[in-house]
This record gives sequence, C-alpha cells and structure tokens, in this order.
Amino acid sequence: MTTNSDHGQPSPSSARPLALLTGVGRTIGIGAGIARQLAASGWDIAFTYWTPYDKRMAWGIESGATEAITDALAECGAATLAVEADLADPETPARVFDEVERGLGNVTALVMCHCESVDSGLLNTTVESFDRHFAVNARATWLLVREYGRRFAATPGSGRIISLTSDHTVGNLPYGASKGALDRITLAAAHEFADLGVTANVINPGPVDTGWMTDEGREYILGRTPLNRLGTPQDAAHLVDFLCSPQGQWVNGQLLMSNGGFA
Repeated sequence: MTTNSDHGQPSPSSARPLALLTGVGRTIGIGAGIARQLAASGWDIAFTYWTPYDKRMAWGIESGATEAITDALAECGAATLAVEADLADPETPARVFDEVERGLGNVTALVMCHCESVDSGLLNTTVESFDRHFAVNARATWLLVREYGRRFAATPGSGRIISLTSDHTVGNLPYGASKGALDRITLAAAHEFADLGVTANVINPGPVDTGWMTDEGREYILGRTPLNRLGTPQDAAHLVDFLCSPQGQWVNGQLLMSNGGFA
C-alpha cells in the first residue's frame, strides 16, 4: 500500500468533513464522479485505488488517473489523500484508516465503490474467483465498516456509510452473490451503529456506462430504460451527495434503486 499526495494540496480543515471513498481508480468511474461531487460540496477526500485490478481487466490501467483525480478534487478546495490498497488483504482496511487519519484526520463518511467483478456463471466460476469476490466485495466491506465504527469521532448525526451494489446474477455469479452479502453488511450498520448517530444505506445505480459496455449491451439497456439513456457516474454522485448532507439524515437502512427505471 502506498500513498500519493500531491505537493501544494490544501491542508485539512476542521470546516470540511472528511469522506473516505474506496475504488476510485479511473477518471470515468463512479467513484471518481462521487469524489468530485463531494469535494464540490465541501468535503475533504481520501480515496483508495488498486492498479493490479485495472491491469487485468479489459480496460487496463489509465495512466495518470490518480493524479488527475487528485488535481480535480484540489480544484474544489479539498485536501486529498490517495492510497493504493489491496482490499483482498484482510489487514488492508485498518492500514487504510491508519494512513488516512495520519494524513487528513477522522473519517465522517465512508463511501464504498470498490469491487471485484469478473463475469462467470454457475458452471464456470472457479473457487479462486469466488473467494476473491467475497474477499473484496463482502469481507473488505465488513472490515472497513468495522474500522469506521471503532474509530468514529465525528458529531453524532453526521456520520454516513454508503455502499454501491448490483442486482446482477445471471452469468455473474460471484459478483452478484458477493454484492448481496455487501448489502446485508452495510444495512446492519444502520442499527448496530445507532448509538453513534450514523446512517447506512446501499445504492444500486443500475447499468452505468464507465467504459465496460459493448454496443450490443448499450442497445439492450436503452431498450429497457424508460428514460432512454444510460446511467452516468454523476447520477450516483448526486444521490450520494444528498445522503451525505444534513438533509439526507432521515434516509437510513435503505437499499435505494437509482437506475432510471431500468428493468
């Protein structure tokens, strides 16, 4: 795990709460969109990324992505910290929180956008792939939430936990199954962290075009979406921004569909 913090960044300010986002590896990703929106709304931002994951996926590594995301957040006045983190390692969540607290302070909002996502079905999923999906999507989520709860020191009522999920199952067994586990882990925090005044919600953003869709896939999705357009990272970012605001405090323990009516 390494840290990338550009010189000349604004110093963390008590006037700006701190959000920790996981899975912010590409400039066109949902995580990056959420990070930019929260920075514009007055949050400092720490984020994690994991280059080896992008390297083995079809889109590959986006050169300079971490620096570009950091610069965009800084333009919004946010103090930033980027941490490369292998969330398949059970020791990583605690190390991430250690590094973020040293660099920027205590975390008020935890927004989990990380995932392991490799298409495979009931017959061709390997045990190795199944275990990796659950390690990243479920176990790491639990460990991140646990660290957040143990360390939470913000004003009661200000804390937020948000996870991004998916209801994909057919042909995507380990991803869908592990995301189902992520849902339950996150929603448990709405009740178990009640004494902290923390809200916890899950967002299903539906199909979002972040570079992985084929032309055939886009056509299929458009045909099943009443608004006749694809989801964007900004769609998810607006909802996260609301949930993290004081106005979003009464939304708690929910799995929210924000998918334009896709069915």
